[in-house]
Amino acid sequence: MKKALLVIDIQNDYFPGGKYPLWNADSTLANIEHAITSAKAKNVPVILIQHVADLERGPAPFFNRDTDGVRIHPRILSAAADAPVVVKAFADAFLMTGLEQVLARLGVIELLMCGMMTQNCVTHTAISKSAEKYSVCILPDCCTTVDAMIHNIALNAVSTRVPLVPSTEAI
Repeated sequence: MKKALLVIDIQNDYFPGGKYPLWNADSTLANIEHAITSAKAKNVPVILIQHVADLERGPAPFFNRDTDGVRIHPRILSAAADAPVVVKAFADAFLMTGLEQVLARLGVIELLMCGMMTQNCVTHTAISKSAEKYSVCILPDCCTTVDAMIHNIALNAVSTRVPLVPSTEAI
């Protein structure tokens, strides 16, 4: 199976100094960097997903275009310098984006998903109608959200539909 690692919304606004810092962001960042390194060593393509708020839908609290907060974290850009970036405006990274075209071009049939926020963009992408044609798993050690409780509730809820596999086993 040709795998791809989807790295969802690792953006500056989710880190200290950003507009919406998340629980465990720095540890999750380090885990994702390790996952990217492992993926690259095994020729598993990495795809970066970036959320940019659609101001036509109303004011957004973060991820606004042309701000430092919307930018993908520099450590992720460094670790995956040659990765394609798919920009999205909704929680589901497939919705109204070129993600499926990128996956088709790479011949991907298995998706390893990680990112921020567990209960929103990660799970919505994993259970997307468009994701049904792929073998999907979530790397729980490479995800985070506002706090440990919501993270664990989201993972427990999605586990009935999508396997949870530690990054060290999935890649």
